[in-house]
Amino acid sequence: MWGLRTRWSAFGGPDRRSPGKAIMDDHAIDLSILIHEPEDVYHAKGRECLGSHGLADFRKCPLLYHKDCLGLIAKPDRQAYFIGRATHCRILEGLDEFARRYLVSDGPVNKTTGKPFKSDSQAYQNWADAQGKPIISTKQEVLIDNMAVGVAMNERAVDLIVDGIAEGVVRTDYCGMPCQIRIDWLNPGRGIVDLKTCDDIDYFLADGRRYGYAYQMAFYRSVLAAATGVVVPVHFIAVEKKEPYRAGVFPVLTELLDGCARENAAAIERLKECRRLGVWPTGYEEVRVFDAI
Repeated sequence: MWGLRTRWSAFGGPDRRSPGKAIMDDHAIDLSILIHEPEDVYHAKGRECLGSHGLADFRKCPLLYHKDCLGLIAKPDRQAYFIGRATHCRILEGLDEFARRYLVSDGPVNKTTGKPFKSDSQAYQNWADAQGKPIISTKQEVLIDNMAVGVAMNERAVDLIVDGIAEGVVRTDYCGMPCQIRIDWLNPGRGIVDLKTCDDIDYFLADGRRYGYAYQMAFYRSVLAAATGVVVPVHFIAVEKKEPYRAGVFPVLTELLDGCARENAAAIERLKECRRLGVWPTGYEEVRVFDAI
C-alpha cells in the first residue's frame, strides 16, 4: 500500500508537472490552456463572466442571481468554507503551498491565564490582522492532515491527482456568454477531478443531489469543451471530515452530465432573456398546489 506513488511521499501532495499533452487516452488535454491566478482575482472576474455558482443561483431563482450581481447579497465567509479551501490547498497543491498561504498557530498567549486568547477576542484579532495571511489553528491542522492522509490511503484517488494541475482557470464563450471555471484538478488524460469534503461518505450521493454537484460538473465539462474541443470524463474525490476519514472516488455518469448540460444551456438562454427584458422572476409567480403528505 505504501508503494502507491513516490511523488505523494509523506502525504505532501502531488508533483507539479510541467503542462503538456497526455498520452494516456482519447481525452488528452493540453494543460497550457489553464490560467493561473489568485482566488480573489477569479471571483472579481465573476462580475464579467458567468460561473457555476451564479448559474446555480439563477436556476434556483433569477431574482436571487440578479441581486447577487448587484452586490445586494451578503456572503459571510463561513468556517466550513474556509476549512474546505485550506483542505483543497493542502491536498491538491501540497505542503509548501499550504505553508506559504496559511499560518498554523493558536495565537498569542494571555499572560494572565497562560492560555491562548480566544479567537473572537480583540487581542487575537489584532494579532491575526498583523500576520498577513489566514490563520489555521493546530486543531484545524490536525483535521486537514487527517483528510490528506485519508485521500493518500485511497489508491484510486491518488492515481487521479498524481498527474495534472490544481486550481486552473478557463475562460471562454459558452452558449453565447462569457463563462469561467476554476477546476480543482485537471488531469491531462483522466479529465476533471473535483475534491469534496463531507460529513459522512455514505451520504455523499445524497449531498450531491442536494447541492447540485452534477450541474456544477456539467458546466465545468461544457466550458472546458468549448475552450478545447475535447469532452472529458469527470470524477469526484470525497473525503470525510471525521474518523475514520474515509475517501472514495466517484466517476460521474456521462448520461447524467449530458442531461445536466442540456438543462444548464436552457437556463443560460433564460438568463439572456431576463437580461434583455430586465425582468427577474422568483419562480413562484404562479400558484402551486400543496400535495405533500
